[in-house]
Amino acid sequence: MTYKITQRFPKKRAFITGGGGGLGRALSLKLAGDGWTVGISDIKAEGLAESAQLIEKAGGKAYTYQFDVSKRDEFKKAFDEFISKAQGIDLLINNAGVGDGGLVGEYGLDNWEWITGINQMAAIYGSHFAIPIMKQQKSGYIISIASAAGLANMPNMGMYNVTKAAVISLMETIYAEVKAFDIGASVVCPTFFRSNIMQYNRGDKNAAAMGQTIISRAKFAPDDVADYILNKAGDGQFYILHPWQAKMVFHVKRFFPMLFLKQKAKRFASKTWVQDMLKQKF
Repeated sequence: MTYKITQRFPKKRAFITGGGGGLGRALSLKLAGDGWTVGISDIKAEGLAESAQLIEKAGGKAYTYQFDVSKRDEFKKAFDEFISKAQGIDLLINNAGVGDGGLVGEYGLDNWEWITGINQMAAIYGSHFAIPIMKQQKSGYIISIASAAGLANMPNMGMYNVTKAAVISLMETIYAEVKAFDIGASVVCPTFFRSNIMQYNRGDKNAAAMGQTIISRAKFAPDDVADYILNKAGDGQFYILHPWQAKMVFHVKRFFPMLFLKQKAKRFASKTWVQDMLKQKF
């Protein structure tokens, strides 16, 4: 199939962070099927090499960049190299992210800085580098992968909630600032889907284990989510909420904020909170 976003950008140049596996790889392969040139970054060389082979096999062109997205100078060097090779950029996908769990006041401050660097600052860096080029081109699109966690702000995962809420705020700001330049923007807020987002966790091991258990049981695979994202972005949809639970959280919190907040507190205080979470189906 040909995505609408491909029809909008015939030069087909994308830069995707966290492209060595999971959702980043799935997005890369979807675009590769439409003949995109894709610059992918990841901290792991093996994942990058495998993704690059798959992209080329699917019909795309791959450039790989191994670096830590929380390192501004490394990000800038890789991004500039991609722009030089591709002669511009049509689509930026701020995808790289890590998950973790723990209580505020117990989760280490060094760990707060670590997760903020990857989940929040990397989205800021990518957007900061891409927007001036897109403004000059008078075209482009930015997609940032946030999370329904940034809407729901459930307990025992404050560090993840805060960074994803920041990404939502960032993209709401960007949407207004770039629209006059014919630049589009979307923020993606999924609930759980099968991924390896917890692989680098540093916090409470019980919270991390619970998160990984829920993720492993999730109904949707990265391929499903990637297809949904590209279709909705092609339609120009700003809030990309997937699946129905994410839409429910968005609307319930918007219209009944204090009820939502009180119910969270009540559930977390109950002795069955962990068991109830593990029973959830996403």
